Formats: sequence, structure tokens, C-alpha cells
Amino acid sequence: MEQTPTTPRIPPLPAADRTPSAQALLESVTVAGSEANIFTTLVRAEGLARRWLPFGGKLLNGKLPARDRELLILRTAWSCRAEYEWAQHVVLARTVGLSDSEIARVQAGPEAGWGERDRVLLDAADELHTSWCVSEGTWQALAGFYDEQQLIELPMLVGHYHMVAMTLNSLGVALDDGLTGFSD
Repeated sequence: MEQTPTTPRIPPLPAADRTPSAQALLESVTVAGSEANIFTTLVRAEGLARRWLPFGGKLLNGKLPARDRELLILRTAWSCRAEYEWAQHVVLARTVGLSDSEIARVQAGPEAGWGERDRVLLDAADELHTSWCVSEGTWQALAGFYDEQQLIELPMLVGHYHMVAMTLNSLGVALDDGLTGFSD
């Protein structure tokens, strides 16, 4: 299997080359900073970025508890080997209560000593990654923790971060200064 590019295939758009609308779009970003490589790269496809940002923002402020959301995103980033996604969400995970030891344990998966709720979340992320569907048993367990809106949001969140992982990996988006990628 070919590895993710080691240099950007499409570099971030320099400030001097940005249209006023692209700059305004970047200035509207509230997560990770408007100069984060993800946003300055994706703004090269301004129309897509303009539509994608609100959806991604909604998922980051959705119905799922923030800690649960970040656990799902981290497992997805790990499963997709999306180092940029992982690095950005490690920062966010810390702000919503995940410890460094829990963040590291995400890599080991659902059977790595998690409580029931966290284990079920990681199972769901893994099932969506491998079979593109949450199994009946995992669904029933999730239904014990989440309401209907949250159950709809969960696979959309994981699916969205698969799309982001594929994009970041394929474009070779480089880590921003100060971020740390995978420890292995």
C-alpha cells in the first residue's frame, strides 16, 4: 500500500494570492485558526470550502457530547492513518476532557480497558470503518446512551471525518507548526 505523500501535493494558498472572498472565508474559521494548513489548502477550491465549513462546524457543535465526538474522530483519524486530522483533534480532545493516556489508548482500540460507553463508541467507529455499517448489537448499545438525533449524527460524523482523512492524506497536507503527529 502506497504511503501518504511526504510533501504537499497542493500547498496552502499564500496570503498574497488570496482573493478578498477567500480571505474573508478563512477569517470566518473559528477552529484551529484561519491559517491552519487544512483551511489554507482547501480554500483553493473556494466553492467547496464555502459549503463544507458550515457542515463541519455543525458536526463540531452537534448533539453528541464533545468528549464522545472527539473520541470518535480520533479513532477515525487513527484508522485512516490521517496524521493531520489526528494532530488537530488531539488538541481538541484535551480541551474536552480526554487525558493524554486516553488519547494514546485510542490507538489500541475498543478492547483497551475502556468503560462501556467509550468501548461502544470505538466499536461503532471501527465498524463504520471496516464494514460501513454499525452492527445491530453495537446499535442497540448506542441506543442505550444516545437519543435519535445523536444516533443519526454519529455515523454522519464518522463518515465526514473519513472524507476529511481521505482529502488530507491525498493532498499531503502538512502538520501545522506546534502539532505532533502519530507517536509510532
